Amino acid sequence: MTRRERTLGALLTGATVLAVAPVAEATTREFWVAATPAIWNMAPNGRDALTGTRLDPSQILMPTTVYRRYTTGWRQRLPNAATSGNQNLIPGPLLRARVGDKLVVHFKNMDFTRMNGHSMHFHGVEYKPSSDGTHVPGVSGRGGDVPPGKTWTYRLTAGEQSTGVWPYHDHSSSMHESLEGGMYGMLSIRARHEALPDKEYVVVFAPMGDFQTIDGRAFVGNTPVFRARIGQLVQWDVMAIGSEHHTFHVHGHRWQQAGAARDTQTVGPAESFRVRWRERDRGVWLYHCHIEQHMERGMIGSYRVTR
Repeated sequence: MTRRERTLGALLTGATVLAVAPVAEATTREFWVAATPAIWNMAPNGRDALTGTRLDPSQILMPTTVYRRYTTGWRQRLPNAATSGNQNLIPGPLLRARVGDKLVVHFKNMDFTRMNGHSMHFHGVEYKPSSDGTHVPGVSGRGGDVPPGKTWTYRLTAGEQSTGVWPYHDHSSSMHESLEGGMYGMLSIRARHEALPDKEYVVVFAPMGDFQTIDGRAFVGNTPVFRARIGQLVQWDVMAIGSEHHTFHVHGHRWQQAGAARDTQTVGPAESFRVRWRERDRGVWLYHCHIEQHMERGMIGSYRVTR
């Protein structure tokens, strides 16, 4: 082989390597979300399956306001759940992006029942004060307390430190009532070259009324039933809302945290984390908060893995 042929071969090899190394390009992702009134049932089957106790409707039914996903211009409602759980409305829609992306979240307050102001405040991403979504009289802008019938657009950036999962929630003048009623959701931000999981589950631990809930529901048979198949890459997005700490535990499974295997992890108010694994264990498994009083008051669900 001549020197010229060797040089040409090296150049072609280099070109081939570059061609198969995709570049993760940033994009702008738009979301349309509204605050809408709802009558929420924390336990649709009306019972605590572990003890067989029947629950009174006055304990499990509550009027509230929730975040709902919509098509462009709030023309049509969409399901909140883009994941494999069986939930809708609580939590709010899972907003997915990648590091470097711009997120444009169009928000409309449709709370014409209670006529409360509402907002969206986001953790883990970059934004200007006009997109903070927090109500402080005399300080914050219009996006911190959007009146019924009005809209606001929040403009966010998924920065280099945004990889992971993060809460968003109402931070308006009605914040405390709204959080107790389930007005929260999660951001899921991937690293630049990180693939989407096959299954992504959202688990929000929060007190509600007389119970401790997962995604606004209490007790097995009401809480989300998550499903996967052997071989799938699954991701659990976990956070806590309220003033209590919780411990996330999945029976029969482990994950890596700081280089060590573990099967239980603590999460505090407005804290969040994600765990991933490649599924290999068939069966019906429990997941729950390992604080016993919380589990007894409803924080327990099932995870079903098939071949």
